[in-house]
Amino acid sequence: MLNFTVGPVMCSDDVRAVGGEQVPYFRTPEFSNTMFENEQLMLKFAKAPDGSRVAFMTNSSTGSMEAVVMNCFDDSDKVLVIDGGSFGHRFVELCEIHDIPHTVLRLNHGQKLTKERLYEYDGQEFTGLLVNIDETSTGVLYDSEMIGEFCKKNNMFYVCDCVSAFLADPFDMANCGADVMITGSQKVLACPPGISIIVLAPRAVERVTTRKVKSMYFDLADVLKNMERGQTPFTPAVGILRQINTRLKEIEAAGGADVEIARVAAQAEDFRKKIKELPFEFVSESPANGVTPVHPVNADAYEIFEILKDEYNIWICPNGGDMKNTVFRVGHIGHLSHDDNTTLINALKDMMDKNLL
Repeated sequence: MLNFTVGPVMCSDDVRAVGGEQVPYFRTPEFSNTMFENEQLMLKFAKAPDGSRVAFMTNSSTGSMEAVVMNCFDDSDKVLVIDGGSFGHRFVELCEIHDIPHTVLRLNHGQKLTKERLYEYDGQEFTGLLVNIDETSTGVLYDSEMIGEFCKKNNMFYVCDCVSAFLADPFDMANCGADVMITGSQKVLACPPGISIIVLAPRAVERVTTRKVKSMYFDLADVLKNMERGQTPFTPAVGILRQINTRLKEIEAAGGADVEIARVAAQAEDFRKKIKELPFEFVSESPANGVTPVHPVNADAYEIFEILKDEYNIWICPNGGDMKNTVFRVGHIGHLSHDDNTTLINALKDMMDKNLL
């Protein structure tokens, strides 16, 4: 299988080897040391400010999105939510579920967020902002620095879902002023799904440790307290956390976060150059490095996904909702090469020869 989806993605041989080992007992100094290493490298790669902490959550990234909403906001807040696709809309739904007063800044599919549009909401007493930095459903990258300046000007608590953006696009948590960053194990970390990671800047640490949350599993204060000893409150996905440790060390040995970001960017550029000769259109005004949304001019997007999967053993990423038949996505994260891009392009050319495109 050749996997161009945006999660789970292709894993390196070393990460896969760890996944094939017996899972050890975890209430040990050895596992605590693994967790401390994970925290240190996550803080380094996120370029988090001094005093930041990391929460490792055994759940999907949506679980961490919900945990952040529950722990960081309540009915006294007024939150601005950037909704440019299905993942931005998920923050809207979470605010509705947890009765967080909110306003939606809605963008069309593929539309970038401009400074002019954002500053329509300037000076309106918002207390927080929720955004998916890479709106993965449409491949749009939002400007974290611009949004951070807006949040600083308006004294807003700034939450960045970087699930697909972390280590794929430039992101400096300290410089942009983000209070929270969220990512997941199955994206550029290129491990199996099951762990989501929340990086909390000092202001977020203070907020979650001084508020009461009506949850046992999603109590971030409890998670951070346990992390002081390199542990989690409940049984975590031990095997995946060990794989994350291997993967973080891989990235560090290769040169760190900036090198990995450059590698993903080069993978995206190579694919976009090669596909230009085929009957497809790009749909994002501000494309992220991690994924390219593609509109087939003369074919059904979901049928292309099915044919590639069933006849070529190549997986691309389908879309849902009203984009199911018009847009598919090609990921550039995980253990992929330029030669893999060529394999995908050749498969699409073969489909053209067979009048399937």
